[in-house]
Amino acid sequence: MNKFQNNSEQNHIEDELSEKYIREHCPHCNLNSEAYKYLLEKTDNFSIVCDPHPITAGHILIIPKHHLSCIGEYPEDIYTEFLILYQKVSDFLSKKYGSISSFEHGKFGQTVFHSHVHFIPFKGASIEIVPEREAKLTRIGDLFELKGLFEKNGGYLFFSIENNKWVVDTNLTAPRFFRDRFAVALNRPERGNWKEMHVKEDGHSKPEIEAQNTKNRWQQNVN
Repeated sequence: MNKFQNNSEQNHIEDELSEKYIREHCPHCNLNSEAYKYLLEKTDNFSIVCDPHPITAGHILIIPKHHLSCIGEYPEDIYTEFLILYQKVSDFLSKKYGSISSFEHGKFGQTVFHSHVHFIPFKGASIEIVPEREAKLTRIGDLFELKGLFEKNGGYLFFSIENNKWVVDTNLTAPRFFRDRFAVALNRPERGNWKEMHVKEDGHSKPEIEAQNTKNRWQQNVN
C-alpha cells in the first residue's frame, strides 16, 4: 500500500468521525430508522420508544429530536421537558414492572452519537453494575448536575437505580459501558452488544416480542 492509499484511508476515517458525517448518518436523526420501530409517544422535542434491541422487557429510550450529544448539552427548554418525560417513564416502569433504573453514556461509551437515555426494570445494587466499587462512583443529587460535568469534563457516565443517582469514573469508559454491565447483571450477557443480537425482523424473535409487549403495556396504561 502506497502513501497515497494511506492518506486516502486516513481521510476517510477522519470524515466518518466528523460532526457533519455523524449528523448525516445518525440513526436517531432519521425518524424512519429502526430506532423508532416501537414508538410510544412523540412530544415537541422528544420521542419515547421501546429499544428495538431490548436488554429485557420494559427497556425504553427517550431520544431528543434535535441532534444533541447528551443530557448535559440540552438547552433549558428541552431539559425542562425532558424532566417531565423522565418522571413519566420512571413511574410507568415502577408501577408495571416493579423497579426502575436508567443510564446514559454522556458521550463517553456511546455507540450512537445522539443522546438516548435508557430505562430498564432493575433493582439490584450498584456494585452489580460497577463492581470496581464505591471509589469509582460519585453520587449526584439530581440530573442538573450532569450539565456541570459536561461543561467541565466534556462528558460523563451516568446511571440510577430507583432514586439513587451516580456518575462513574470515566477512566473506566468502554463502548456500551452500561449496556453490557446491565445485561450481565440481568443474566442476559448476550443482549449487551445490540449489533449482534438475534433479532429476526419477522416479529417473532424474543427481543421483538418483548418490545411489542412493552408497547402494548404503555398504550394500555399511559394516557
